[in-house]
Amino acid sequence: MSWQTFLIACSIVAIIEGIGPMLFPRRWQNYMQQMSSQAPGQLQQIGGVLVITGAVSLFFLI
Repeated sequence: MSWQTFLIACSIVAIIEGIGPMLFPRRWQNYMQQMSSQAPGQLQQIGGVLVITGAVSLFFLI
């Protein structure tokens, strides 16, 4: 994998992550407040599920 591919992937992630706050700022604020009130262990589980889902998806797409 080249640096250019890595930077393209990071750029796509930034675009996708920015869509929510750009289009729905109030909903995004509410979402962030709800997330910040979660227990750290629960956030860790959510993050783990997202990482595993992304890794498995990437494995099947490549």
